[in-house]
Amino acid sequence: MAKILYRLGFWSAKNRLKVLLGSITLLVAAAIVALSMGIHFGEETSIPGLASQKTLEVMEKEFPNPQNGLGKTQLVLKAPDNETLSSEAAQRLIISKLKEVEADPEVASVVSPYDNHSLNADSTIGYAAITYKVPGDEVTQESKDSLDQITEKLRDDGWQAELIGDGYVKMATSSPTEGLGVLLALVILAVALGSILTGVLPIVTAALGLGFGIMLIIIGTSFLDIPSFALSLAGMLGLAVGIDYALFIIARYRQQLAEGYERREAIAIANGTAGSAVVFAGVTVIIALVGFSFVGVPFLTAMGMAGALCVFTAIVTSIVVVPAILELLGGRIKAPIKRSKSTGSKQKNTDRGNVWGRFVTGQPLVAVVLGVALLATIALPFFHMETGLGSDGHKSPDKTERRAYDLLSEAYGEGYHGPLVILAETDGGKEAAANLNKVIEEVKAYPNVVMVNPAVTGPSGKISLITVMPATGPNDSETVDLVHLIRNKAPGIEQQDHVKIGVTGSTAVNIDITQKLNQALPKFCMIIVGLAFVLLMLVFRSILVPIKAVLGFILSLGATLGFVTYVVQDGHFQNLFGFYAEAPVFNFLPIIVVGVLFGLAMDYEVFLVSRMREEFKRSGNAKKSVLAGMRHSGGVVTAAGLIMVAVFTGFVLAEEPMVKVMGLALAFGVLFDAFIVRMLIVPGLMTLLGKSAWYFPKWLDRLLPNLDVEGEGVMEAVEKKRLESNIRFLAKPSE
Repeated sequence: MAKILYRLGFWSAKNRLKVLLGSITLLVAAAIVALSMGIHFGEETSIPGLASQKTLEVMEKEFPNPQNGLGKTQLVLKAPDNETLSSEAAQRLIISKLKEVEADPEVASVVSPYDNHSLNADSTIGYAAITYKVPGDEVTQESKDSLDQITEKLRDDGWQAELIGDGYVKMATSSPTEGLGVLLALVILAVALGSILTGVLPIVTAALGLGFGIMLIIIGTSFLDIPSFALSLAGMLGLAVGIDYALFIIARYRQQLAEGYERREAIAIANGTAGSAVVFAGVTVIIALVGFSFVGVPFLTAMGMAGALCVFTAIVTSIVVVPAILELLGGRIKAPIKRSKSTGSKQKNTDRGNVWGRFVTGQPLVAVVLGVALLATIALPFFHMETGLGSDGHKSPDKTERRAYDLLSEAYGEGYHGPLVILAETDGGKEAAANLNKVIEEVKAYPNVVMVNPAVTGPSGKISLITVMPATGPNDSETVDLVHLIRNKAPGIEQQDHVKIGVTGSTAVNIDITQKLNQALPKFCMIIVGLAFVLLMLVFRSILVPIKAVLGFILSLGATLGFVTYVVQDGHFQNLFGFYAEAPVFNFLPIIVVGVLFGLAMDYEVFLVSRMREEFKRSGNAKKSVLAGMRHSGGVVTAAGLIMVAVFTGFVLAEEPMVKVMGLALAFGVLFDAFIVRMLIVPGLMTLLGKSAWYFPKWLDRLLPNLDVEGEGVMEAVEKKRLESNIRFLAKPSE
């Protein structure tokens, strides 16, 4: 692979204008196709085969609703002090405003608080239900603005009027704050690479690759069901790895220039060596993301595929476009400045620049114990982590949907947001109604039940709906316990009352999805850990190095999930990170963190330890190899880690809770892995293990293929070519 990338680097540099114009043309063409086809993201998060999903499908057949899939908004109203919604003046005002809403040509129907009987006990709070003629994500901004104006008029009259629902609220998949992360990354790159021009280059190439990947995802929405939040994960990853991969190649290019190689030769070598590591690291990330499909959750599979696509375009851009731009910029990108040419001074500067490496190798046991203890402590909250789905109740109080959520909770209790639907099936005989009443009375006696509505029987006369209102919200453990209790009681009810029951509704479906994801997490972790071990064994030709890498990954993973639990669920430092309420950890976040963090951790492991292996093969000195790895790759890994943290921090500053939590988890996951595991624990352990770290059975070495990620074959060929050239040059005068 290294030799192919070496030749690709030469070709790209030679045909720099063709490569750049071709890349831009592809991006423009993809954008034209994507925009002409339109954006059709879905929001489907169901999982086929779940008990609640099967019950829901039966319910939809028995009780078909033509309004399913249409956008819906609730206009939640609270009367001024000492007034109620039931007064004549209030009714005239509200009805007149609702007629204005109904005048919108996009609105299909409006049901007033008086017709839907939504007034609370003291008639101070109620809501109007607005249904649109199109799905929620297709409601135009003009329609929303019109509703905003009517709402503002009600507020001017002293009413509290708030809006909630998919016809009004749309998840923000992008935010201007993401640009702050990119600006911070630019500063880090400029410092790491010595100039602003060189620092801009990785961002430009990453943006080119990400733009093409995003356009392909948008095109894919016309054929596949891709959730909108998949774009956030794809954007985070594509931008972060795109910058990092370009950085690795540019850093190696500058190093080859410093060693006296001609520019085009240095580009080809960088592409063959660092480019090989980029391809391996990127493929590792892609495999981890594609591994989401093993979980058996369609929306998670779509997220993984979208992320993998953007990582793939980042790889291609790095190994094809970066060499072309390096050749185009020519002498503007310079080699690192050597401060001194004398041996003694050079050694002094080398030592000064490797202070951290000398500390870790000088006190390896202290470094390992300190790093493990720190991460283990941060990981402790993980053991009481609860997962679930977010809601509008976790958003900023400045948002109208958050205020509407709070008003609905005030009026009807937290359970209003998490109703359960029991689908009851009878034989349709004379005793069916009496049996249904027995079931209702029994359910009323269950703990945490506030209200049970009368049964609504469908056209068949055999299937009925029973709505149950719990006292707690949809993510509370008491609500989960109630769902499990009803299901546990179902066999006894069927035997005693001859009524077959099942629990469904959005709350039950989300509970089942959470349980499914939690059950899949250990299996997914085992797949990822096994994959990590095999891949690293192929790369480093060692048994202990992959074991050490896997254990380090588990430590950083535990610390990441523990920290997220400490902030999001336990409520610590919420003001610092912009969270507004304690909430369960998003149910799909642990699996996303496992897949993404695994790929990024392997990036740093490869770039750091491959240098150690290269030096050990040359010198046979284990401690010297650790110092060499820290000296040559430590700075690049540090810069890459900081860039990742900077990019993900831009997403932490976003308003959407789901995007914010993903950004927080990935930012601190990289922080823990790059700076504590790879820069503290790994060199400490490598020093303690000594030569035994590189033990590999000869029979296994012969059996397994050699991936040559370090590009050893390329360097041998280049050195051989240089030697032959020198010999011919020296022999020429004597001819």
